[in-house]
Amino acid sequence: MTTEIQQHRKNTWLPTTKKELERLGWDYLDVILFSGDAYIDHPSMGCAVIGRLLEAHGYRVAIVPQPNWQDDLRDFKKLGKPRLFFGVSAGAMDSMVNHYTAARRRRSDDAYTPNGRAGARPDYPTIKYTSILKSIYPDVPVIAGGIEASLRRLSHYDYWADCLKPSILLDCKADLLVYGMGERPILEIARRIADGEDIRQIDDVMQTAVIRPAKEIPADSDEDLVLYSFEECMKDKRKQASNFKHIEIESNKWHGKTIWQRHGDKAVKVNRMFPPMTEEEIDASFDLPFTRLPHPKYNGKRIPAYEMIRHSVNMHRGCFGGCAFCTISAHQGKFIASRSKASILKEVEQITRMEDFKGYISDLGGPSANMYAMHGKDLSICQKCLRPSCLHPRPCKNLNNDHRPLLDVYHAVDALPAIKKSFIGSGVRYDLAMATHSDPKVNQANAKYIRELITDHVSGRLKVAPEHTSDAVLDCMRKPSFDLFYRFKDIFDDLNKKLNLRQQLIPYFISSHPACHEADMAELAIITKNLDFRLEQVQDFTPTPMTLSTEIYYTGIHPYTGERVYAARTPEEKLNQRKYFFWYKPEYASEIRRSLLSMHRRDLIDKLFHNHAKNNKFHKPIK
Repeated sequence: MTTEIQQHRKNTWLPTTKKELERLGWDYLDVILFSGDAYIDHPSMGCAVIGRLLEAHGYRVAIVPQPNWQDDLRDFKKLGKPRLFFGVSAGAMDSMVNHYTAARRRRSDDAYTPNGRAGARPDYPTIKYTSILKSIYPDVPVIAGGIEASLRRLSHYDYWADCLKPSILLDCKADLLVYGMGERPILEIARRIADGEDIRQIDDVMQTAVIRPAKEIPADSDEDLVLYSFEECMKDKRKQASNFKHIEIESNKWHGKTIWQRHGDKAVKVNRMFPPMTEEEIDASFDLPFTRLPHPKYNGKRIPAYEMIRHSVNMHRGCFGGCAFCTISAHQGKFIASRSKASILKEVEQITRMEDFKGYISDLGGPSANMYAMHGKDLSICQKCLRPSCLHPRPCKNLNNDHRPLLDVYHAVDALPAIKKSFIGSGVRYDLAMATHSDPKVNQANAKYIRELITDHVSGRLKVAPEHTSDAVLDCMRKPSFDLFYRFKDIFDDLNKKLNLRQQLIPYFISSHPACHEADMAELAIITKNLDFRLEQVQDFTPTPMTLSTEIYYTGIHPYTGERVYAARTPEEKLNQRKYFFWYKPEYASEIRRSLLSMHRRDLIDKLFHNHAKNNKFHKPIK
């Protein structure tokens, strides 16, 4: 690496303007990254990670955050054309989730924009940005990445357009798509283009998708999986459901296959995922010289997403929970890649040197807070496994759910002189901590983890996600029975009582999920009422690309069983379910009474609105 780049890494952000390039003395760029998000130089922000990684390998990189796509397109022209390629990302969220509510109403804010201002990016920036770049610089390769491109890599249901859409590669002008966590593929792509390879011939990089002529689809190969074509899926929803099952299985394999899907006379080729990162590889990514701050161009403007992550630490990637409504495993994979304790402590120490740090780490977490350093007892079994979840329908016998490495990190962080307290803000899988292990010492350690979590790492409110109370709905969600929540709540309440902690347990719930009927929501309201909850962390199910729940919602079919599954689809059905979260508000009470009467469920009206003795706990769903 040149001394020039080393000096740049120490002192500043990646450049975003011509003036910043001039200050660096740069007369060319290797890579220019366009992002739908504001530029926050932080290891949680994908564009910053890719930019810093390329920089660390000697490339000159600039970032153009939230370019104006509606004027004379000067933002797309101001830095000229790069020597290697343009990179495009919609940002940390799918733009349609970012822009619209579950009721398809336009949101009034954007957490990834200065001052939370809405309208700083178009719908589908991946498509818009790549089209603009190709119109201005038709000869420069464009690489698409990020969550929007990743989860739309094959045919997918788009809730906001309410239709099945082809791979995003058919709608955007990108030469190549990187899916999942992009460090390893982007480095190989950069090296090969720098070595003189034509982007049109680079079609074999792992964790990438490209368009090829349909005639290249293999007829019979053990290394390839040919899906039903987009046209077949348009005609037959069962074929789309079948496709999803195969896509999910291959995405969660240690050694997956190359996936092909015909779209007319073209084919989308999706190369298999990389195996999980090694500790050295993931440390190298997180140890890059991030400033951990928004770019100075924002001049102190508040960026809501940054407020959440400024004093937080992500300890691992991947999630083996396999929740039906979650996109994490489709993007990061189900196998956990964990950082070393040394790398985590190094980042914590960097946070303690920030001017605004007051001694509190807001989150020592990850996609699921307590999966750090977890894997199979026998990895050879994991490498052959086809299960999308290691926890559902019951914890895998091969899963090593030992929480001792996690406790060791907690203790090391809390021992640092500048740390007053570290909190766990990420979602905790209490079913994982409570799952029985064959080793009694692990069970003791896991019980200790739960105690320490509640006594030492809660900032007054512990958020957990039972998601529902109905066993049928929870099974569809790939979540454990609500009985387990009762057990966890008993532990929480007992510790709070003994230690006079006065903390709150805040459960998350979802309405209108596939398999959920209005009566299930009434039962949820009754059960949570009898637990003395006034629900606040609730949401209406929003179908997002490449999740099991979305496929069930769209097709009406469970991809793994072939059985038909009910889903609330109309605005009226969804609203009728959501109102049960707020049964205690007068404006909803009369509506709920009328609905339950129309269902001939006066028994539910009695249980929801009539007073009961406090000791009469309703612990089981109504049959």
